Amino acid sequence: MPKFIVTYVRVVDYLSTKFGRMAMYLIFVMIATLLLDAVTRNVVNYPLSWCIEMAQFTMTAYYIVGGPYSMQLDSHVRMDLLYSRFSPVNQARLDCCTAVFLVFYLVCLLVGSISSTMYAIEYDQHKFSMWNPSMIPIKLIMVFGITLMLLQAFSTFFKDLAKARGRALS
Repeated sequence: MPKFIVTYVRVVDYLSTKFGRMAMYLIFVMIATLLLDAVTRNVVNYPLSWCIEMAQFTMTAYYIVGGPYSMQLDSHVRMDLLYSRFSPVNQARLDCCTAVFLVFYLVCLLVGSISSTMYAIEYDQHKFSMWNPSMIPIKLIMVFGITLMLLQAFSTFFKDLAKARGRALS
């Protein structure tokens, strides 16, 4: 593989690892938020209106930013009827073919998320609830996570292409 592709794969894998490991800790933020909600609602009898939505936003950031790291580690869920019966080279070839569909899907998601984010910024969009939080931060995280996922999809494609050719990406 050309040197610029090898460099691209290393940089994107590094970014996915760093942001994915940071996102792992968001689960503790979500747990703490839900625990706070449970204590204030049931023990103190003073329910906080923002806890559930904050937990939802945290969970969204957790899986959107953590997704590329999951893809890099090949730990995502896969519908496997025949795939495991193939040799590693044939698995890589199949992954190269299906990467086209993944990239198309991610590009559509990215275009939609950018449009949605621009709308949220232009109209100062807020969620209609008692807490009434701004939607801009979560939509910016959505654009960032989908962009990182698209970059990781290309990185994975290049690694699979090298494997399908019988060469390791070095």
